[in-house]
Amino acid sequence: MDFAGTSARALAAAATVLTLLSGCVVVTSGGFEDPPRLPGNPGDGFGATGAPVSPEEANRTAESALTDVERFWSTAYPRLADGAAFQPVRGGHHPYTRNDPPPACGDAPGEYQPNAFYCPAGDFIAWDAEVLLPQLHQDFGALLTGVVLAHEYGHGVQARLGVTDQPTVVLEQQADCYAGAWVADVIAGRSTGFAAPSAQQLDDTVAGILQLRDEPGTSATNPQAHGNAFDRIRAFQDGVERGAGRCAEYDAQNLPITEVPFTSAQEAATGGDLPYAQTVELLGTDVQEYWARAYPRIAGGAAWAPLRIVPFDGAAPDCAGRTAPDGAGSLDGQAFYCASGGFVAFDDTRLGPALHQRIGDNALGMLLGGLFAQAAQERRGGSSTDRDGRLTTDCLAGTWTNDLLRRGPDSDVRLSPGDLDEAVTALLTLGRSAQNASAGAFDRIAEFRDGTLEGLPACVS
Repeated sequence: MDFAGTSARALAAAATVLTLLSGCVVVTSGGFEDPPRLPGNPGDGFGATGAPVSPEEANRTAESALTDVERFWSTAYPRLADGAAFQPVRGGHHPYTRNDPPPACGDAPGEYQPNAFYCPAGDFIAWDAEVLLPQLHQDFGALLTGVVLAHEYGHGVQARLGVTDQPTVVLEQQADCYAGAWVADVIAGRSTGFAAPSAQQLDDTVAGILQLRDEPGTSATNPQAHGNAFDRIRAFQDGVERGAGRCAEYDAQNLPITEVPFTSAQEAATGGDLPYAQTVELLGTDVQEYWARAYPRIAGGAAWAPLRIVPFDGAAPDCAGRTAPDGAGSLDGQAFYCASGGFVAFDDTRLGPALHQRIGDNALGMLLGGLFAQAAQERRGGSSTDRDGRLTTDCLAGTWTNDLLRRGPDSDVRLSPGDLDEAVTALLTLGRSAQNASAGAFDRIAEFRDGTLEGLPACVS
């Protein structure tokens, strides 16, 4: 978040792009990190944090995934290629380690990197079986291993279709979309190697995709750009929801890219985060002003009644019939909307500072935006606790983000690079499927994305 050029140090995880070869996975520098755990969250976050996964187990999962991805493309590819039959990669599958590096790819020597890639020169797929896949499998589950390799196979499909002249960020997100199309096939029960995933497993996978994002401030025009987490998750979900045919339509003219560089040296140095107290004050004022403008459009012209923001220390303020943003779970008692009192409240000693410190300033934006959207949904006579109402609320929260995205550089409050990723991370952290049976984070992010990209019309018919 940026306000008149003032910001504080960002704590978002940085990522490094390793792309000497085609379609490399982006890996997090300094190791892998789960979405931040907050006060009151049970367990260890999203990751499937069991026993360490051996290279042998990671390779078995990888080979099973590749066999299944080839099964998927044997049916899906002819629909994209005017009936032409699908041909699996000719150069095979190559797990590698520090002591057994990958084959050379054209003129690029085979050197060890914690990575996965498709090599167009040799038409093969290779992956790090020592660090990358075992760690991703351990932290986020086997399905993410499949998604990583389905992404790389997506680059092989691009080569077969002759679609390689787009900007790197478009090709990478098209491969993300193709991976999502494979996951849709798994969800439909057609996979021979993977059971249909639970809502929690989908959330785990999305949490893993957060680790495969570009560093905040990367320009989409960078020849190594893969995309921020918001865009990569959008592309993945696009494939899940709409299939490979939709992915094949991606090009530089129709793909919504939100990844932008920092606009000043100061913003780059600080990461785009405002100090905690300033974040609460500025975002609280801004979301209030937004709903004063937006609410009449979804409530038949009715005026917005100002909503007080009540940070609390320790004991929550009294309210008859209060409801938490998720209806239950990790936020219950730490943040809620009080209809009878006309206020929203959140724990200002644990929850608020934890969101800010562990995710970034726009995690507070996600919290406040969700509370205000809940109030808007309930005030217009809708539910915010059943599944449909919860998803509508998330969509409405995204409409404030849409408003922020449309602002010019002279606006008092605007989004900084990394803010959309912070919002997605906050949704994952605060909307875990295990805590909220009505709607998992996978579906909630999709609704938030629709509101963010399309505004109010996406949420209210």
